[in-house]
Amino acid sequence: MHRYSIENAVEQVLAQLPAHIHMGLPLGLGKPNRFVNALYARVRELPERRLTIYTALTLGRPDLGDGLQRRFLEPFVERVFADYQELDYLTDLRASRLPANIRVEQFFLQPGSLLHSPQAQQDYVSSNYSHAARDINAKGLNLIAQLVAEDDTRPDHLSLSCNPDITLDLLPMIARRRAAGETILLLGQVHAELPYMPGTAELARDDFDLLIDAPEQCRLFSTPNMPVSTQDHLIGVHASTLVRDGGTLQIGIGAMGDALTAALLARQADTPGYQALLGELDLSPWQGLIEREGGVMPFVHGLYGCSEMFVNGLLALLEAGIVRRPVYADETRQQAANAGAAADSDGVLVHGGFFLGPRAFYQRLRELPMERRARIAMGAISFINELYGQEALKRLQRRDARFINTVFTMTLMGAGVADQLEDGRVLSGVGGQYNFVVQGHALEGARSILLLRSWREAGGEVNSNIVWEYGHCTIPRHLRDVVITEYGIADLRGQTDAEVIARLLAISDSRFQPQLQAQAQKAGKLAEDFVLDARFTDNTPQRLEALRARHGRLFPEYPLGCDFTAEERDLLRALNWLKSKFKLSEALELGKAALDAPAPEAYPAQLARMGLEKPEGLKEEVYQRLLLAGLQATAGSFSG
Repeated sequence: MHRYSIENAVEQVLAQLPAHIHMGLPLGLGKPNRFVNALYARVRELPERRLTIYTALTLGRPDLGDGLQRRFLEPFVERVFADYQELDYLTDLRASRLPANIRVEQFFLQPGSLLHSPQAQQDYVSSNYSHAARDINAKGLNLIAQLVAEDDTRPDHLSLSCNPDITLDLLPMIARRRAAGETILLLGQVHAELPYMPGTAELARDDFDLLIDAPEQCRLFSTPNMPVSTQDHLIGVHASTLVRDGGTLQIGIGAMGDALTAALLARQADTPGYQALLGELDLSPWQGLIEREGGVMPFVHGLYGCSEMFVNGLLALLEAGIVRRPVYADETRQQAANAGAAADSDGVLVHGGFFLGPRAFYQRLRELPMERRARIAMGAISFINELYGQEALKRLQRRDARFINTVFTMTLMGAGVADQLEDGRVLSGVGGQYNFVVQGHALEGARSILLLRSWREAGGEVNSNIVWEYGHCTIPRHLRDVVITEYGIADLRGQTDAEVIARLLAISDSRFQPQLQAQAQKAGKLAEDFVLDARFTDNTPQRLEALRARHGRLFPEYPLGCDFTAEERDLLRALNWLKSKFKLSEALELGKAALDAPAPEAYPAQLARMGLEKPEGLKEEVYQRLLLAGLQATAGSFSG
């Protein structure tokens, strides 16, 4: 292992590798951006060389847009991302202007960010997360480059930290190829802010062929916590009733995952309030399922976390003592633990493949004592996302597993859509969702749970997210299991098509139930004399908002912390309201909203944050009036 400047490392790569460089970069956080930018800049000026980048989840600052959105985002992005080093290839990829000798193949896209990039869409690779290492290796991978962490107490080692996921699966593959005479380089760069994760994520320093000589100092990419709506909170509340004490938990990123975390925290720390809310929700249609599969009492035994993404919510559950059931690498010890033997202090509480989150999440990890960090085992994605390989041990560890993921659409026959639009454009990717759904069926006592907002609103148009048919699916209907919306729980496992339809109708928004029912009946999949139970015909946002008003403390807007100022939280609500209610092209509707707006004196701090306290010209006057209308409409939406 030798230390190099970024420029000298680029020279070494160009000198040691053939004309076509096949570079693998970690998913998400772990990319050494400055090195990547330097190599990208060199190769684009060398037409005789080629560079193919294999990666996923290339992270970039949000698009600032224009108008009110830009006024809101520009100061926020500057504050939160500051000196984050953007990837130059992403800038070119967004505009579909990659050089002719450079390609970027990704198996997962930053959600929604590359819908309008033909290059990104054409070079997307649809692979399960657990198959990514195999597929990348088969392409001729000859360079792995990633950020690593170091710690003074472990001078001979470096930690893959946020991204051991695919790298650990690749290492034995490239070892075999190296033994056959191929040159394959492993490059690392220390990042000063990256938490050192001990254990399976550690490699010897000498395992690296190239090490950048100076630690990266610019800040890590972060994903600020977004607001959790009433709709999301109630999805989380329903899901929390199916999490079984002593079981296993996998959750994903986003507002619905945060909502589930908030509900589990309330179940533990505010049991009377939590159960009072459940009483008003009327869980009687699903009471038998909850008693068999879940629970509503505080956790006595605690949970074990097994999640491809170690998210902020899992850390919050660990800090609250809810994630506390240890597992062991030895089957005998695991069997003893399952039989009720006293737990040792060295058991693993969470297995994760990668992590990504807000800045406070990274800081909390860095501040954990090393022995506590050691109980968070970052490791190979093949271990987490699959059962094969140590299957007996995994079955012992993953008892009563709840694999909880999100979709944006469900068909009434039970197929889930999470990654792609009907026209073929990819929003994100399948990632590990399929892996966890399959485990939900393969493991004894396990369930796959898909979370879904039953409806959406944009530009004043409201649509159902439960539809009769859709031109694509991520999870086929033969793998349907549990689906949860803000209106309740649909247990679809082993049910007839007619029963599946009836159960999904029961958790659909009532504005769409008649049309959905008619479509199913027209297709002959639902009896002509079917009548939906009256208990499910008041599935309305108004009923749920009334519940929230009576149980406000269980509906925190930012249950896991917030990077927005108080004024920004108000503004974000207002801007989301405007986006949902109006089409910018409809001047008449916008004009009416502006006329109904309150006086500027009602929101001076918010207007100052947007630079609209003293509007100049007609455009800024309209912006001011629209913003005031949104602020008035969303005033008091959340108390915390």
